[in-house]
Amino acid sequence: MLKRLDEFVIGETGLIKKVEGEGRLRRRLFDMGVTPGATVYLRKKAPLGDPIEVTIRGYELTLRKSEAVLVLLEVEDR
Repeated sequence: MLKRLDEFVIGETGLIKKVEGEGRLRRRLFDMGVTPGATVYLRKKAPLGDPIEVTIRGYELTLRKSEAVLVLLEVEDR
């Protein structure tokens, strides 16, 4: 099942299938390691959903909701 990163619940894991957006924002996400094929684990979410903290490629990364909405993932079954 495909889901956007901002829709994940705490503890959910997924495999990045597509990174949308264009220009500087997309390049910034790629530079941070948010690339197709990477596994993402949602660690924390602020009360209003912005920002979120994920584990990707062995490190913790904090993303804004506006960035997380651009990342499309395949949800992994537990």
